[in-house]
Amino acid sequence: MSNKQKLEYWVIPPEADAEFVANMEEVLETYEKPYDRQHPVICMDEQPVQLIKETRQPIAATKEHPKRVDYEYERVGTASIFMFNEPLAGWRQATARNQRTKLDWAQEVASLLDGRYADCEKITLVCDNLNTHTKGAFYEVFAPDKARAYVRRINFCYTPKHGSWLNVAENELSSLTRQCLKRRIETLKKLQSEIKAWYEDVNETQRGVDWQMKIDDARAKLKSVYPKIKL
Repeated sequence: MSNKQKLEYWVIPPEADAEFVANMEEVLETYEKPYDRQHPVICMDEQPVQLIKETRQPIAATKEHPKRVDYEYERVGTASIFMFNEPLAGWRQATARNQRTKLDWAQEVASLLDGRYADCEKITLVCDNLNTHTKGAFYEVFAPDKARAYVRRINFCYTPKHGSWLNVAENELSSLTRQCLKRRIETLKKLQSEIKAWYEDVNETQRGVDWQMKIDDARAKLKSVYPKIKL
């Protein structure tokens, strides 16, 4: 097959987009900051998952054959995975819910603020700019005083549109998909159990993320993204 007939999906950055550049540099600058236990940088991303049921009993693996499953399957619903990752600490957490509404997102973030980051003065949250990732989401779930308390402890850092590659949590989701979700999972409870086992294992064996791209690198390698200065 010739290269002309091949198709490769890619996140193509825009050309001469000042808003893209501004948000990209803010993310890159955030990643350059040294580790601060009281002000950690947390990346988060979400991913839909299809729940799939076997229609026939799989055949267990033997010395001669791997485990065999029938090619037919039954779709039994969907779920959403919430991935949180603290790159410099080498920590990640994945949870799953039936859906990913504003309420689900706010509850997940609040759970982190009340749990692992309860003693932190403030966190920087790197995430994409979806209409569910808003300060107002907390006010739809919690009383105003509690919602305001949560919001005051979050410094939002949004990745630019078509710039999801800037989010470390997206890379973590990619690893989770390859290493854990290449199997048929029927229920939300089973999904939650599988991804919990995955991130606990990875947290024990993997170091922090070594993000290499700096602002100077972006200015040199992504010149087409930077707009021409208008004088």
